[in-house]
Amino acid sequence: MKQLAFILSLFITCTAGERTTLPTPKDFSNYWYQGKAEVSSYKLEQARYGEMRKGNTVLIFVTEDYSKEKHIKINTPTNNGDNDLVKILKLNMDKKFNTGFYPYSLMQSTFTPVDLDTYPNSMRVTATVQEWCGHTFSMLDRKKDKYEYTLHSYFDGEGDQQHTLGEALLEDEIWTLIRIDYKKLPIGGIKVIPSLLAQRLSHRPLQAENATASMTEEGNNLIYRLKYKNFDRVLSIRFEKEFPHKILGWEETYMSGFGANAKKMTTKATLNKTLITDYWSKNSNSDSYLRKELGLE
Repeated sequence: MKQLAFILSLFITCTAGERTTLPTPKDFSNYWYQGKAEVSSYKLEQARYGEMRKGNTVLIFVTEDYSKEKHIKINTPTNNGDNDLVKILKLNMDKKFNTGFYPYSLMQSTFTPVDLDTYPNSMRVTATVQEWCGHTFSMLDRKKDKYEYTLHSYFDGEGDQQHTLGEALLEDEIWTLIRIDYKKLPIGGIKVIPSLLAQRLSHRPLQAENATASMTEEGNNLIYRLKYKNFDRVLSIRFEKEFPHKILGWEETYMSGFGANAKKMTTKATLNKTLITDYWSKNSNSDSYLRKELGLE
């Protein structure tokens, strides 16, 4: 019996070794709850107005305590109580590129609960776009079984808007779901609410769209692909199969430009450098070397 138990233990060990893509709670905690953020820079090739632009993107992933009631970060958890606190993984995506004479600055924040079994939906996504013509703000805020959508825009025909959207996968939460548990990502025909930044650049009315999602393996990496049915847009995100499933890059194919100048182009982002750091404390002039280290200067 002892010999049989030993043989079985070897089999179980080998089998577990083949499933290294599943992190233990300790692995997850050691990486995401060390009091620091994962900051990654990407070389950006951005399609805009029918031409390619060079720029950079930074993804900042960090865990925070979040208020279920107010949908804001909790600075002092003891003041809110355990019933109001939820652990979230926040992604701040920052994009910068120039269109000829004037610059674009885009930022998006996604707040996704770490406990997906209890809280399967992201609680909030916000996005801002600034360029010399003006700026816009948009938000998806989770309320019960729907999202409240808010838009404040300087564009004629858009202005201030507010309406509700039914339950669907948020394109913007794909990034955080990859980092928490990519196996929770849906495959096949699904309903998706497109990215807020993609919606701002296309000026397409925001609504749940029909799409097809797939996952393919490429060496040690996985690629999650989202193809919309009636929205001419395809998103492919490449990430490491092994924990912590670092995002290596992505591609977005869509119609760039308006009217007769519109043509299908592909925006690409390629990983440059990653730092694990408490960036919020690096606010001295002496810390500026970190921008060079990240490849931003």
